[in-house]
Amino acid sequence: MFLAMNRFKVKRGSEADFEEVWRSRDSHLESVPGFIEFRLMKGPANDEFTLYASHTIWASKSAFEDWTKSEAFRAAHRNAGANKPLYIGGPEFEGFEPVIELVPGR
Repeated sequence: MFLAMNRFKVKRGSEADFEEVWRSRDSHLESVPGFIEFRLMKGPANDEFTLYASHTIWASKSAFEDWTKSEAFRAAHRNAGANKPLYIGGPEFEGFEPVIELVPGR
């Protein structure tokens, strides 16, 4: 498996707009081979921003990389630039591969 995560510093007061962008977008993920799940997580806030993390879980790193080269990826990110006023800086990507796994029932 592979976990792909982007962290966003969303400007204070823009949280509802940022969340609506994610609720209303067509991610095109459901049809992508190797896609397992997606979550948008809300984290701590300070006077300047609220931290969010989007993360997807993939069957493998290669499945994730194939998606980043696909038409589905381009379609999902087509209007991403229009949302830049909602956050500070760009998204910060982090990718993780498992070292130790503990999964109930396995």
